[in-house]
Amino acid sequence: MTSGLFQDFNERSREVNKYFIFLKSLEQGTTKLSMAGKGGSPKIREIDPELIKTLKASGFLLLYNLVEATMRNAIEAIFDELQGKGVCYDQISPKLKKIVLKNLKKRNPDKIFSSITAISLDIITAGFDKQDLFSGNIDGMKIRDTATEYGFSHLTDYVRTGDGSDLLTVKSNRNDLAHGFKSFAEVGRDKTADELLQIKNKVVRYLKQILQNIEQYLSNQEYLDSSTGGTP
Repeated sequence: MTSGLFQDFNERSREVNKYFIFLKSLEQGTTKLSMAGKGGSPKIREIDPELIKTLKASGFLLLYNLVEATMRNAIEAIFDELQGKGVCYDQISPKLKKIVLKNLKKRNPDKIFSSITAISLDIITAGFDKQDLFSGNIDGMKIRDTATEYGFSHLTDYVRTGDGSDLLTVKSNRNDLAHGFKSFAEVGRDKTADELLQIKNKVVRYLKQILQNIEQYLSNQEYLDSSTGGTP
């Protein structure tokens, strides 16, 4: 289950990495435009600096997409694990019980009624909808709050990850672009391609360590209520 989670994360990370390396080559001038001139002969053009700004700003959208998709899939993996292991409501930790009840509160009883046959088992996933998890609001603080809420560790190697501090920059720029508060040129002019690569690297390392924490959380069955000694 978690291997599939890492597979999706690794694939998305490679896509993002290729884009940022491309950005760096554009900014350095090692990649240029080749356009067909008269008679079909190619003409080499420099990339418009304004276009480079737009492309750099788009990098924040790609990074935020990676962050939100990764965390949404990670939380979904927790619920998939509970369902796959046949864990019932009485066995899960008090923290997860609160989450299950909050999820149910958001649902129309008429819509989830048919999905519940064995209530102690089905109640856990009946109210879960991964589309509700995050919506443009993920940064390092949100991930730490989520970790505390579910009971997995948010600790990472600060030197390599910055403990997710760059996620605030990613989220803020993404939201400024998504809501039209800033133009792509405005967002893209403030960072060099090298600076964006550094942000990308820290963000990817941070997410990877959070996923490793969740993998350990699932492997050690830390989602169970330790006070009752429940086993799935």
